[in-house]
Amino acid sequence: MGTMIQRYRFSEAQYRGERFADFQHDVKGNNELLSLTQPETIRTIHEQYLAAGADIIETNTFGATYIAQADYKMEALAAEMNLASAQLARAACDKYSRANQPRFVAGAIGPTPKTASISPEVNDPGARNITFDALREAYYQQAQALLTGGVDLFLVETIFDTLNAKAALFALDELFEATGETLPIIISGTVTDASGRILSGQTVEAFWNSLRHARPLAFGLNCALGAALMRPYIAELAKLCDCAVSCYPNAGLPNPMSETGFDETPEITASLLAEFAQAGLINLAGGCCGTTPEHIAAIAHAIQALPARSYSSSA
Repeated sequence: MGTMIQRYRFSEAQYRGERFADFQHDVKGNNELLSLTQPETIRTIHEQYLAAGADIIETNTFGATYIAQADYKMEALAAEMNLASAQLARAACDKYSRANQPRFVAGAIGPTPKTASISPEVNDPGARNITFDALREAYYQQAQALLTGGVDLFLVETIFDTLNAKAALFALDELFEATGETLPIIISGTVTDASGRILSGQTVEAFWNSLRHARPLAFGLNCALGAALMRPYIAELAKLCDCAVSCYPNAGLPNPMSETGFDETPEITASLLAEFAQAGLINLAGGCCGTTPEHIAAIAHAIQALPARSYSSSA
């Protein structure tokens, strides 16, 4: 979504639209706001990925908690952003769904810009700028609006702090209990460097063992290193997980000079993920930063005839 929005090169005025023309704070870069001010663009982006062959698309809600929206002084709009974003994705999926290929909306729940496990103060390791309960409340509001908007599943993604993810999963549990409706959950972390750990310090094995109690539909990695450098960590999860394994990497490593910010071509990304599938490592493949509809089309073509990873579920 961010890659495609970047291509439009929206101005401050276009981000604002008529409704927020006089808003007293810069909002350029607030991609979630575009679900309210440029809804047709967001729906068009969804439809481009669906036309490319995507089975699951994410809502435009990665930063749509009131915690993240505080950066733009738009906390009060968080629930509305989630509802509108879910409805846009739902309409796009309904348009492209067929009896032999249903399409699904994943309610995207991002990590927020704050971390519950890591101190923001170099000289005070005990300091925190967010609490578990504050995260839980923000995630509950987000998930409630996404559920109302018609999502099929929840995607707790790009996790760099396991405690943040636990707050999101706790909020989902509360929501399921309150509504009597339970949706599948996909959990996806991000390994930030060659140490093989997420930012809050856990290895992928520790990460899995910390969150497996949520009984996710799929568990895996996204973003960060790109597929080539992600492979050993996906291979480790493939051995550990008693659920499906997901992998949606960036299109390689970042390059600010590239149009999309990443250099990897659709053919390269697709060939890497096809090798993962051939090795029996994954059940779900896709793309994160830098991956265009052309990348998704190439991935879909490369893996559609390959068998999914086999596993025994304890759920």
